[in-house]
Amino acid sequence: MTQQVPSTEPELAGVRNFRDLGGLPTVDGRRVRAGRLFRSGHLAHATEADADFLAGLGLHTIFDFRNAADQKLEGQDVALPGVRNVNLPLTDPADGAEFWKMVREGDTAQLRGLLSDGKAANRMITSYRTIIKERTAEHSHVLHALAEDSVPALMHCAAGKDRAGLSIAVTLLAVGVERPAIEEDYLQSNAAHRRYKVHRSSTSPDAMSDEVMELLSPLFDARAEYLAAAFTTIEETWGTVDTYLEQGLRITPEIRERLRANLLD
Repeated sequence: MTQQVPSTEPELAGVRNFRDLGGLPTVDGRRVRAGRLFRSGHLAHATEADADFLAGLGLHTIFDFRNAADQKLEGQDVALPGVRNVNLPLTDPADGAEFWKMVREGDTAQLRGLLSDGKAANRMITSYRTIIKERTAEHSHVLHALAEDSVPALMHCAAGKDRAGLSIAVTLLAVGVERPAIEEDYLQSNAAHRRYKVHRSSTSPDAMSDEVMELLSPLFDARAEYLAAAFTTIEETWGTVDTYLEQGLRITPEIRERLRANLLD
């Protein structure tokens, strides 16, 4: 498997899943430039030290892919001086609201009915497919912005795994990063110190039991099959990545060249 160039990873107390995409290799022998593209979970719980670190990155734009319900639950991102915040929800608050309420509050029997026998993983796969097919305008907006003036940029959602993970993957595809390197970066979200902290409001004695955590696991894992479903959806819908970018996202060859100039060594 293609290896990412090692880099020093900061210890952030209130921000999960942060990393610099610098070093990822492209199919034509180039690499993503360090300090140009970052990803993370939400910034709402960033400590003062975290905020100082983030402010020191020289960010131009933060792309927040959370919806209004996420922001209400977790809070708004900390404000960083001189940084533009762009909110582009990739899921609707009403989409699956009852499902996520059950995830937070349901008892073991209810969660078995909702998530067992592959139902949780299938829901994630469906979500990835839907975002690729239906959120082309949002992904187009991100790529056009990165080609213009929005770097250095940080992309995040709640956990920094799914919505941000897909947006990062689309960006990396657009500049020609190797597929194995995209997958390897995506799977890094599974590291123990990066994973989203599961919060349950259920007061039942088994609210955080081993069985409940196992049932919830597919929702909070980064799984290769999820990313593969996104890539397959691109191919099934548009035929090739180039056609997806040109017809689905309105990314011309000239814009791709500007993206490469802004993001690659």
